[in-house]
Amino acid sequence: MKTHLALLRGINVSGHNMIKMDVLKSVLENAGFQNVQTYIQSGNVFIDSEEENGASVGFKIKQEIFKELGLEVPVVVISKEELEACFANNSYLNERDCETKKLYVAFISKELQGSAINDLKISQFKPDEATIDKSRIYIKYAIGAGKTRLDQKYIEKKLNVTATIRNWNSVTAMLEIFRQKN
Repeated sequence: MKTHLALLRGINVSGHNMIKMDVLKSVLENAGFQNVQTYIQSGNVFIDSEEENGASVGFKIKQEIFKELGLEVPVVVISKEELEACFANNSYLNERDCETKKLYVAFISKELQGSAINDLKISQFKPDEATIDKSRIYIKYAIGAGKTRLDQKYIEKKLNVTATIRNWNSVTAMLEIFRQKN
């Protein structure tokens, strides 16, 4: 049995794709997932599954949500090790006077090549900054996530991937939940 973290994109945002967490939990339990635990209302779900492959788990979750709730919800599934890598590989954390409230991570559906940073044309978003690490993009917003064009839709369009973004506080809290589970 492996614990996965499923990150659902675009639920419970501005009145769209509304899913109550108890309903989501029930849908996933009925689909055979065990130890289903949600974290806040924005679609972060810990599940245990016999399936080891995160992409397969994400596909099953997406199918079940569509079948039971009629909603098309992209899902990115990550492991504890992938979440731990966020802390080890986020160079912004090494900056003096790092303001974690300005840090975000875009979790991507596939591993990116280092050259993908060129495709994003980050320089047009200055003073926002971003770096790529495999299937993650670390973002440091100068003003805030709500006032930038460097968002999930832009990343998805430019890189032809599924992406979902979480703030650093959520990433930190979710890693703590993972650690308590193991």
